[in-house]
Amino acid sequence: MAAPGSRIGKKAKNDDFYKAITLLKNEEECYSFFRDVCTQTELRAMEQRFEVARLLTQGLVYNEILERTGASSATISRVARSLNDSGGGYDCVFERMNDGKL
Repeated sequence: MAAPGSRIGKKAKNDDFYKAITLLKNEEECYSFFRDVCTQTELRAMEQRFEVARLLTQGLVYNEILERTGASSATISRVARSLNDSGGGYDCVFERMNDGKL
C-alpha cells in the first residue's frame, strides 16, 4: 500500500511532467519523449484511445469504431464517458487540429 500523500493523483506530483510536455517543439521530440517515458504497450493504448475519441466525435457508432481500431467495447465506453465528463482536453486538441494549429 502506498504511503499517504504519495499517490500519483496528487497535483504537485504531476506539474513538472506536464510542464515538460509543453516544452517539446515537434512531433519527433514528442515521440522520443513518450517512447522514453512509456512502454510500447502504453503508447499503443494511448494512441488507440485517442483514435477512439476522434471517431466518437465524428459520430461513428461503437461497432464501426471497434472494426476500425480493434478497441474493446469497454475501452470505447470509457473513452465516450471521458468525452462526456472530461475537463475538455480532447475537445481542445480536436478543435486545434480542425483549425490547423497542430
